[in-house]
Amino acid sequence: MSLATKPFLEISQVKKYFPIKSSLLKKTKANVQAVENVSVDVVEGETMGIVGESGCGKSTLGRTILGLEELTEGSIKFRGEEIGGLSEKKLKKYKKEMQMIFQDPYASLNPRQRIGDALEEAFIIHTKMGKKERTQRVKELLIEVGLKEEHAERYPHEFSGGQRQRIGIARAVSLNPSLIVCDEAVSALDVSVQAQVIQLLKRLQESHQLTYLFISHDLGVVRHMCDRVLVMYLGATAELASSEELYANPLHPYTQALLSAIPRPVPGKKRDRVRLEGDLPNPADYPSGCPFHTRCPLAHDRCREERPEWREVKPGHFVACHEV
Repeated sequence: MSLATKPFLEISQVKKYFPIKSSLLKKTKANVQAVENVSVDVVEGETMGIVGESGCGKSTLGRTILGLEELTEGSIKFRGEEIGGLSEKKLKKYKKEMQMIFQDPYASLNPRQRIGDALEEAFIIHTKMGKKERTQRVKELLIEVGLKEEHAERYPHEFSGGQRQRIGIARAVSLNPSLIVCDEAVSALDVSVQAQVIQLLKRLQESHQLTYLFISHDLGVVRHMCDRVLVMYLGATAELASSEELYANPLHPYTQALLSAIPRPVPGKKRDRVRLEGDLPNPADYPSGCPFHTRCPLAHDRCREERPEWREVKPGHFVACHEV
């Protein structure tokens, strides 16, 4: 796939904090720093992977980009226009361009609503299509994602998990967006179904000229799916590189630990596993210096006191580590 060179999504020093209120006076006593000073540009037409442990802030970042979470600080530009912090009313005109595929397709569907009605809602809100035209478009969507026309009359509980995810994908592409955030879109599916859904996503990317933010903890899927990969730890960016470069030459100790956990498919060959001690620090009590220093085997005094700079160490390869 040929990619444009100018970013159409620019994320600059984005922060997202969730306040912790005191039970008595309802005053903010602390903040959970879910996303901490993230900066990255996304090029139109690419698939950008976002990986990290559970709780690292990758899903919160995706939701903040789409306006589903309120931006605390920073800038988010879409096609050169600032969308960070816009009101729901002002953000509405961008909704057709930016959509999301959720991890749990069943939770994102109304159990009392037929699938056809659920898919039709977007056209009612964002277009002036008549009933006949909307019905026809729903049928086309279902066929495009590998389902049947008659499925429009069924309810969510009548579908398998893979079929429900196809419905979620149909809803995401219904308005012909240019950006889709895939939030663990295949993590809840069986391996065979995962492969089918990944192929569907790739086919839709080609036919609809889509850009994906692909959030996942499955590093094997990310390697197959993504052009570039952003590694996050405790809400902060640790490393960014092309998929090929990152898997061949990981520089950050955290990235090295993540990749060392991928099972080897060759019997008898073992990978040198990098084992991290301890758990993720409390994001409500953010550590000083490098956020990874409490678990890093290479940490020294500078790591505990000074935050590492996010810098480009080779063309297209960024890392935040004092030791690189």
